Amino acid sequence: MKNPPQLHAIDFDSAKLQRLGFSQSSPLSHRPTTVAQLRQQLGLQLQTSLEPQCILGLFFREIQRLVPLDALHYSHQASDLRLEFGHRGHHSVSYALSHEGEHLGELVFRRNQRLMEEELSQLESLLATLLYPMRNALLYRAATRSALRDPLTETGNRIAMDQTLQREIDMARRHSTPLSLLMLDIDHFKRINDTHGHAAGDKVLRAVAASIKGQLRNVDMVFRFGGEEFLILLSNTGRDAAAVVGERLRQATQAQEYWADDIRIDLTVSLGCSTLLPAESAESLLRRADSALYVAKREGRNRLAMAG
Repeated sequence: MKNPPQLHAIDFDSAKLQRLGFSQSSPLSHRPTTVAQLRQQLGLQLQTSLEPQCILGLFFREIQRLVPLDALHYSHQASDLRLEFGHRGHHSVSYALSHEGEHLGELVFRRNQRLMEEELSQLESLLATLLYPMRNALLYRAATRSALRDPLTETGNRIAMDQTLQREIDMARRHSTPLSLLMLDIDHFKRINDTHGHAAGDKVLRAVAASIKGQLRNVDMVFRFGGEEFLILLSNTGRDAAAVVGERLRQATQAQEYWADDIRIDLTVSLGCSTLLPAESAESLLRRADSALYVAKREGRNRLAMAG
C-alpha cells in the first residue's frame, strides 16, 4: 500500500465519536439491520475526518456489517493517491466516483466469493455516503499541497522547506544518520531575463527544476529557495556522497538544452554544500551552504564548493 504524504487532518477524538454513538469496535450485536440505518451512521461518521485514508478505512470497516469484503482499493490519479485495505480477492467490482461531473476517484471492492446482486445493490446505495466526505478530503488535500508548492516549478516552497528541514534534522539526530544540503543557483540568470524576457526565464526555471528532480532519489527533496535558487535536501547522505550528487546535478543542468525564440541559451549552475554538524541548527546549516555557494561563485561559477 502506498501511503499518501502526511497531512494535517481534522479528526474527532474517540470521546467525541462515542458521544455520537460510535465505538472503535463493531460488535455483531450493534450491527444495523438495514441499509438505511448504515447509511445514516456513515453519513455522520465519514464527516469526522479530512484525510482520505481515514475516511476510506472507516468506510471499509463499517460496510462489512452488511456486505463482507476481502479488500478495498482506491485511486485518484490527479492527487497521486492510491490506498488499499484488506487482502486481494479473486472477484472484484469497480466504481467511478463522481459528484456533479467532478471525478472523485476509482473504487474497487474485492472478495474471494462472487458478489450477489443484492450485495451489489447494497454497496451502490452505501457509496453515496462517500461522495461529499471524499470531495471535501480531496479539496483539502489539494489546498494543502498547493500551499506548500511553488506554482512555477512544482517544487516545494519556502514554507514547506522550513517545515521539512527542521523535521529532517530532528530525524537525523534521532536515528544518528547524516543529512546534507545543496544550495543551487543559476549563473547569470538576470542576463537571461534581460536578454530573452521573463517568459523565457520562467521556462528556464521550470526546465532546471525538472532536471534537478530527474537526478534525485524519491526520498530527496527540492525546494525553490529564491528567485533562481533551489535547495536540495539529501536525507541519510554524508559529505562525500552529497558532493557526488552535487556534481551530477551540475553536469546534468549544463548538458540540457535551453531555448528562447530559436536561440540556444548556454546555462551553468553553481552549488554550495553543507553537512549537518552535531547540535547544529537549521539556520547554521543553511548559512554554511549559502557561504559555500558564495565561494563557488567567487571562484568562477559553474562549480561545487563544500562548506568547511
